[in-house]
Amino acid sequence: MRKEERLAREITELLGGPSNIAALESCMTRLRVKPIDESKVDLAGIKKVDGVLGVVEAETLQVILGPGIVTKVAAEVSALTGKSVSSVDEDEVEDFSFEGLADRTKSDLKKKNATPFKLFLRKIASIFIPLIPAIVASGLIAGLTNVIIRSGANPESTFIQILDLIGWGLFGYLAIFVGINTAKEFGGSPALGGAAGILIINPGLANITLFGDALVPGRGGLIGVMLAAAFIAFLEKRIRKVVPSAVDIIVTPTVSLLITGFATLLILQPVGGFVSDLITEGLLGLIDMGGFFAGLILAGTFLPLVVTGLHQGLTPVHMELINTIGNDPLLPILAMGGAGQVGAAFAIYFKTKNQRLRKVIKGGLPVGILGIGEPLIFGVTLPLGRPFITACLGAAVGGAFQAVFKTATIAIGVSGIPLAFLMDDGQILLYLAGVLIAYVFGFIFTWMFGFNEEMAKDI
Repeated sequence: MRKEERLAREITELLGGPSNIAALESCMTRLRVKPIDESKVDLAGIKKVDGVLGVVEAETLQVILGPGIVTKVAAEVSALTGKSVSSVDEDEVEDFSFEGLADRTKSDLKKKNATPFKLFLRKIASIFIPLIPAIVASGLIAGLTNVIIRSGANPESTFIQILDLIGWGLFGYLAIFVGINTAKEFGGSPALGGAAGILIINPGLANITLFGDALVPGRGGLIGVMLAAAFIAFLEKRIRKVVPSAVDIIVTPTVSLLITGFATLLILQPVGGFVSDLITEGLLGLIDMGGFFAGLILAGTFLPLVVTGLHQGLTPVHMELINTIGNDPLLPILAMGGAGQVGAAFAIYFKTKNQRLRKVIKGGLPVGILGIGEPLIFGVTLPLGRPFITACLGAAVGGAFQAVFKTATIAIGVSGIPLAFLMDDGQILLYLAGVLIAYVFGFIFTWMFGFNEEMAKDI
């Protein structure tokens, strides 16, 4: 039996069987499941399944499997349950039994305890998570092209121009994808969201003058796009309620787009530009003035954000920095969070005699070095407790180094070693030096006071 098939069968059984799964999703590292009856789920059993790196209890039950394998397992679970990946069948979730009422009450309490800021970041993260594969691939190709050019290749050659086209193409039209996903997230038509995105980046804006000032294509960036797409989704739903069904397909989208077009140019784009300037200037000021201490705090506190999955909500911030100043000094600092985890994991691996723990670390280290830290976080440092803190301390030292030397990327992508290809001119070695520093201090802090064998007995 193939590994992914075995994992799917064992996980499905411990989730209470195929009939207990109401919805199924997968992201880069996690299989997200919505059980009908949570009391039937054997959480302790799932955590002990060979190949499972950890479990997170949130709005959905999230089983950490790691990149690559998670999509294969999701497909197998989909085949076992008959649920398509990312489908949600609300009718089947509804359960009026006593147990079902208790489950819904628990779910309601979770929602009440969520802060507005966390809910906001989750909303933003949901817009960008589906775009991650394309952003990572495009960013890496763009970075490699950049390295090849710096190595002496002719930037006017056909081969380099083709690479440039492949790597940077997505970023030129990212606003459309963000508009589509934003409209979906707010309950509108994806195509109208894409049209709202085009309103922000359309080169024709440069030919229009409002109140004595020429409009600027791209002004407001992805923040403006999200405002416009959310607005058109809001309008569409309201207009549809009063438009007769016979003419809905014509009237609703036309009126929605027309109103959104004027509202975007007059209000939403300027507001997006103001918010964008506020964020970018604030962050740049913090990094410039805070220097060492800013890097220390930003990198040292980033991993708790990763634990909640809210770190994807920072994607528009990274993009605004690149659009505004041409590079992103925040990403190298935050990337040290994963590097600190790697150093801590190495320390635990060399110190522990627990074979299961060593096996989990051995599986998580390669992807951790390549910039995906969730397997190490949820499979190793977070369950152990103290190593998670020492990993954050190691990350803080690496982040301080990146801030002091003002390293920055020219695009966004995964952290770890691959991010070196995206570094600004002459900064590859500086960035890698910061990564090594985070490794070393994560290792030292964990070795000295972050781990003892007693901690591993329940793993």
